[in-house]
Amino acid sequence: MTGQKQSKTDKTGIQLVGFSLAILLFPFFARQVSFFEHYVDVMVFVGINSLITMGLCLLMGYAGQISLGHASFFGLGAYISGVATTRYGMDPWVCVFLGVFVSAGVALVIGGPSLKLRGHYLAMATLAFCIIVTTVFNENVAITGGPDGLAFIPGISLFGYSLDSVTKYYYFVWGVVLAVLMVCLNVIRSRVGHALRSIHDSESAASSVGVNVAKYKVHVFVWSAVMASFAGSLYAHYLNFINPSSFNLFVSIKLLIMIVLGGMYSLWGGIVGAMLVTFLGYEWLHYFEDAEVVVYGLIVLVIIIFMPGGLASLPEKANRLWAERTDSSHQSVKPFVQ
Repeated sequence: MTGQKQSKTDKTGIQLVGFSLAILLFPFFARQVSFFEHYVDVMVFVGINSLITMGLCLLMGYAGQISLGHASFFGLGAYISGVATTRYGMDPWVCVFLGVFVSAGVALVIGGPSLKLRGHYLAMATLAFCIIVTTVFNENVAITGGPDGLAFIPGISLFGYSLDSVTKYYYFVWGVVLAVLMVCLNVIRSRVGHALRSIHDSESAASSVGVNVAKYKVHVFVWSAVMASFAGSLYAHYLNFINPSSFNLFVSIKLLIMIVLGGMYSLWGGIVGAMLVTFLGYEWLHYFEDAEVVVYGLIVLVIIIFMPGGLASLPEKANRLWAERTDSSHQSVKPFVQ
């Protein structure tokens, strides 16, 4: 058992190093090929979406809780940063952490009552929260700018170094993503991760062995909300403009599509799903215009039917099929008896 655990840890370490190198070298590669140069900008949005999907993977894939309202926390972070910097002249970093603090408080307030619900009831509660927050963004014209949005949001600096280019912001965002990924990987390997898995399998069974189900459900909900809020602040300070349509119900559904496509039972699946759906949205699906929702629905339908574990489950399936094929080939070879 110890050997298997060590092997799994080594494999995760290799994956993390390889992924980090790919992220580090991507802008250099993109600059060499003019066709890929604008993909650095797209990868910034992939990183921002990855922060949200990793939190959703912890909440839905590991803890088994359904949320249709995470675009609201994404929007809270963005609007708190945007409004506080443009209307009140506050420092962007103070606003980022203010957004995180407020989102954590809101998640804590609504998480307790909502997470007592299960299945479709929990989904409907988070859906209602998303609709309420979007309505507030739209109707508070004097503060949020209403449907026209909020412009002239300032960029951010890091230790006096202005993140005033796409490449600089790319490395900053992906540095944050890799740091959060390492934290989350350690969490799922810890006692907390085992508790979340037990809650996903059976809340009654988890409670019977001493797991404080309510505490862990609220904690993972708050953590995922904090990650979404931080992503929202990064989004606002990168685009320098936000409007309510970026945080509505359809955005929540797109976030769910990301983790279903990539695989909600793996943090890597959340990143893969964020990458695929973001690239699809920016590069190809906008050509479908109003039929974009239909295309997303077909993608989810195909994944659920043929790959319920998402794309992240493909390597494991391939290894299993290879092992079964190898075993069957060995069994089919009969020893020669003279």
